[in-house]
Amino acid sequence: MAEPQRYRWLLHVDLDQFQVSVERLRSPELNGVAVIVGGNGDPTEARKVVTCASYEARDVGVRAGMPLRAAYRKLPDAIYLPLDVPAYDVASGEVMAVLRSFGFPVEVWGWDEAYLGIGVLSGTDEGSVDDATAVAAAHDIRAAIADRNGLSCSIGISDNKQRAKMATGFAKKSTGDKVFRLDGRNWLELMGDRPCRDLWSVGPKTAGKLEELGIATVNELIATPRDTLITRFGPHQGNWLYVLCRGGGDSSITEEPWLAKSHSKSRTFPVDLTTHDEMHSAAAELTHEGLDQVLDEQRVVFRVAVTVRTTTFFTRTKSRKLAAPTTTYDEIAPVVAALLDDFELDRPVRLLGVRLDLVTEDEPESVGVDS
Repeated sequence: MAEPQRYRWLLHVDLDQFQVSVERLRSPELNGVAVIVGGNGDPTEARKVVTCASYEARDVGVRAGMPLRAAYRKLPDAIYLPLDVPAYDVASGEVMAVLRSFGFPVEVWGWDEAYLGIGVLSGTDEGSVDDATAVAAAHDIRAAIADRNGLSCSIGISDNKQRAKMATGFAKKSTGDKVFRLDGRNWLELMGDRPCRDLWSVGPKTAGKLEELGIATVNELIATPRDTLITRFGPHQGNWLYVLCRGGGDSSITEEPWLAKSHSKSRTFPVDLTTHDEMHSAAAELTHEGLDQVLDEQRVVFRVAVTVRTTTFFTRTKSRKLAAPTTTYDEIAPVVAALLDDFELDRPVRLLGVRLDLVTEDEPESVGVDS
């Protein structure tokens, strides 16, 4: 296998409050209010955690990973929504497609983050792309994501992934353009007096062990002999800490082919839907729109799902496999209609969504039903 290509600049793109932002695109009335996404949307359910909190919720101490019950005690009046993985898959895939449209190699790290490489390094070549070019590319990327996807992002720029990731932290705190460069020229100035915990990949346990050695800041870690770190942490982690505190890291990009697993169409209606006919007509229209995209890509549908959000923000999704994979509207639409009828809708509907799950290499063309 060929070695991953190394680059002069690594851009770390991080979508801001991603899940909440996707929900706000579907329901614009959520803008400006505290929104918390997690579990099935019931904040009283045990053993469920916050996946994403809006900045309004974060301002009062709600954080990702916090138990939903704890979040509810802090903020009982927030809007709590269930995790809608397929919708986030679709939104993320659309963003990654925008990133790839710039022609730079892209390495995806999750729904809401990816790295781009700019300026190929070869041998001892330090690359010919200056920082002004990298910064300009970051601004172009932010503008494109905002324009085409309706989402905001922060971008960190550096000469390796680890430092670029840390640069994104500075970008997020910026009151300006949400783009920040962190490299050898400003590393010690910005990071030297910070706690070791601020280094990417240094968790609380590692930070605690460093403090036992009397090492509290990045500067103190830099001053620690490599042998001391190896003795305490072993050769792998000891050497890594020695490199990391000096701003070192991985400057390569590994491109992975990406193929959408589903296409989703949803709509928030200016006037709530109240009748059976209104809901079924809207679902049929969304099905047509989704299937047009599937046909354009010459893909095949094997499962469908319907999402309903009522005026009380109660949100649920039901899904069902088709009897056989197909691209025929007349075979897909009745399943969508049946799923819609499965909901006990005693309140007006403000949002409907139809998702078409697509056959991929890791999804065999199986048959059966699951609701």
